[in-house]
Amino acid sequence: MTAARSPRADPALLVACALRIERLALRGGGERGSPAPYTVLRTGMGPRAADAAVGRALAGPGMERAAVLATGFCAGLVPGMNPGDLVVAEETRDSRGTVACDGTALLAEALARAVPGRTVHLGALTGSDHVVRGQERAHLRATGAVAVDMESAATLWTAARGPTAEPGANRPVAAVRVIVDAPEHELVRIGTVRGGISAFRVLRAVLPAFHDWHRSLLLPRR
Repeated sequence: MTAARSPRADPALLVACALRIERLALRGGGERGSPAPYTVLRTGMGPRAADAAVGRALAGPGMERAAVLATGFCAGLVPGMNPGDLVVAEETRDSRGTVACDGTALLAEALARAVPGRTVHLGALTGSDHVVRGQERAHLRATGAVAVDMESAATLWTAARGPTAEPGANRPVAAVRVIVDAPEHELVRIGTVRGGISAFRVLRAVLPAFHDWHRSLLLPRR
């Protein structure tokens, strides 16, 4: 007789994105054989929307210890970056402070397997409440950040430090972004992204890497 598994044994995975097109790339909400529930949450654009949506989601039943991964598109800050490159955040930053990410090396390796040939950048991911252009991009680069988006920092701050975070629980958090806008490849506006571009295909292809990262969190600690 197989023992029943505790509902708290396998923490869920919450994948948060902002845009409808990002949600479309990630749709499916799970994978057969996934080690734990997997939910894609579309937060809406901007840090306030991300704060509110992630807070509500993590207040739901079974989400007390859920791992949180912020994903979607971003603007690269480093010259030489290209659309379709990936950014794995070592930390996220906004005006409230810094949140360190978990399992970044494993996540970068899993992404390299999922999308061979794509460059994976590791570094700080900074938050903004607007689309960053021109000189502001250079200013953010000078702070040591490698990319910027509007939701990742808010998502991880709410997950790690918000009212639903259990004291001392150290909820696992991560952020993976696909570059659509880079110093030599500026878009007119983020809303011009369409399903046929390389960034959309890359975002759809990275789901196995997210599962690898999540599975690694469930392995016994030695």
